[in-house]
Amino acid sequence: MTGEQRRKQLLELLAGSERPVSGTALAKRLGVSRQVIVQDIALLRANGTEIFSASRGYLLVQDKPDASRILKVFHSDAQTEEELNLIVDMGGRVRDVFIYHKVYGVVRADMNIRSRRDVSRFLETIVSGKSSLLKNVTAGYHYHTVLAEDEPTLDMIQEQLWKKGMLARLQDYEPVDFWNKSAQE
Repeated sequence: MTGEQRRKQLLELLAGSERPVSGTALAKRLGVSRQVIVQDIALLRANGTEIFSASRGYLLVQDKPDASRILKVFHSDAQTEEELNLIVDMGGRVRDVFIYHKVYGVVRADMNIRSRRDVSRFLETIVSGKSSLLKNVTAGYHYHTVLAEDEPTLDMIQEQLWKKGMLARLQDYEPVDFWNKSAQE
């Protein structure tokens, strides 16, 4: 079986399950190692397939919104709740958070924040744990993949983040221009 065939079968397994499927179970079903599954999931995501990582495994997100945008943001720890609530209050969903580190490259974590309740749960986990926000590795600068029903909703979210002073400009050393050019004009 080729890698492409395996990834197609992997998607079929995820699509056929209403619950998260563990990497170990997927590896066993497909006759490969768990690490191969992790790599396949990464490749599928890179090609635009929305797969959510849960504590109990992987789940194919089948209600994918029509529009997505990567936004570079900057704010203090205290403003994290304001930033996330602004996004969900305006109809957005925060798929992930990632940073671009000059040494480590892109470091990404799934968030899947859809509501104020999700924001509260996320912040409770950060406050009660021994971890800090990923943005602190890069002095507050980070990115979010934001999903919404349509481009105008993303435009409104981006505009509000800009007005709050939370939207950041891309630096010369960053590898990809995530900035929406229309917002600069």
